[in-house]
Amino acid sequence: MRYGMVIDLSKCVGCLGCMLACKMEHLLPPEMSWCRVLVKEHGSYPSVSKILMPVLCNHCKEAACVKVCPSGATEKREDGIVVVDSDKCVGCRYCMMACPYGSRYYNEDRQRYFPGQGPTPWEKLSDEQLQTGVVMKCTFCVEKIEEGIKKGLKPGVDREATPSCVNNCMTKARYFGDLDDPDSEVSRLIRSQRGRQLHPEHGTDPSVYYIG
Repeated sequence: MRYGMVIDLSKCVGCLGCMLACKMEHLLPPEMSWCRVLVKEHGSYPSVSKILMPVLCNHCKEAACVKVCPSGATEKREDGIVVVDSDKCVGCRYCMMACPYGSRYYNEDRQRYFPGQGPTPWEKLSDEQLQTGVVMKCTFCVEKIEEGIKKGLKPGVDREATPSCVNNCMTKARYFGDLDDPDSEVSRLIRSQRGRQLHPEHGTDPSVYYIG
């Protein structure tokens, strides 16, 4: 089993619903977004178009971040999801330098959305759950997947067992499932629409594919 995601670029409208869902799900501080939408303008006036590119951790099969981590904090699970153990992370940031996609973030200190006004209840909860001095990244909402499986739910099919960015995409541009299952929706989309990985030349074999 290897969990992965397919993103249909023809459906993305840049609403940033995925970013907001990710921030709320993981209580992320200001200026940190594990799920981003890059925007680029193409062409020249009056024929100008806007290109939207949603990006996140690619949970690579040959993850460079895993190979360089000196403390064993970054590891790849049997289901293909790459996670970081905050208790083992020493904050060296080698993984950030090794990641060719810029999908890792260092949580240096406590930050506030409203400086000088004290932490909000939401930020207090964030303080309790997020450590400082460690590296963080997208987890494919692994905690939701695990809880859903315990309930007999199927990731990518049942909302309770599916990443929040997928659930909150209003245009249904994101799909999640088992890449090793040839009959899964993600596998069928990759085959039928020639799904492509981001920068395959890096040799990391990403688990995120793009179509459209």
